[in-house]
Order: sequence, then structure tokens, then C-alpha cells
Amino acid sequence: MLILQNIISDRGSRYAVSGGPCASGEAAQAFLAQLKRNKKFAKATHNSWGLLTEDGPIKNDDGESGAGMVILRMLEREGLTGEIVVVTRWYGGKHLGGDRFRHVQDAVRIYLDARKDATGA
Repeated sequence: MLILQNIISDRGSRYAVSGGPCASGEAAQAFLAQLKRNKKFAKATHNSWGLLTEDGPIKNDDGESGAGMVILRMLEREGLTGEIVVVTRWYGGKHLGGDRFRHVQDAVRIYLDARKDATGA
């Protein structure tokens, strides 16, 4: 599991991104349960995620409407199957409007770059 914390901050909201190998919806739930063992992530406002499996795409916005689809589109463009990406947001008290989608995209991009650096792939 790769976790990158405090990667984006905007108007009080803070973002983190994490991910790792995952092959199914059940494995995604297990991944999230493991992530939320860290109380900081358990208390997050949103843990939005996307996953491309052999059976098709799976996503969950976790209240951050549209975020799961943004993550899925980026995974599809990258051709990354079998790896979950979770974008975590701690709400800072001010609405971000459309900027929240840009932050989700930036978070996924940061994860993908860190993953490439770590694996060399």
C-alpha cells in the first residue's frame, strides 16, 4: 500500500492519495478497511476510489459526487487494471466547487507518478 499524505491543500481542505494491488470489489473493501485503521483516514470526510478489474470498473464517490468517475477515467487512460486508487479529502469548511475535480485529478496524477518512481514501470 502506497500512501501519500498532505499532497494538496486548498481553502482548508486537505488531500491524500493511496493505492495498491486490488482485484475485486471485496478486495477494495478490505483495502479501505486497512486504510481506515489509521484514525486519520477513518475520520476523513471522503475516501473516494476507483478500480478497474477484469470484470469491469468499480467506483465509490463516498459523498464526493463524481470523484469516483474522475479516478476511473484516469485509470482507464493509464491502462491500470488491478490497482485501487483512493483519494481522501478532509473538508476544510469552504466549498471548492469545480476545483475539487481538479484536485482529485492532481491527486491521482501524483499517485501514478509516485507509483512509477517506486516500481520503475
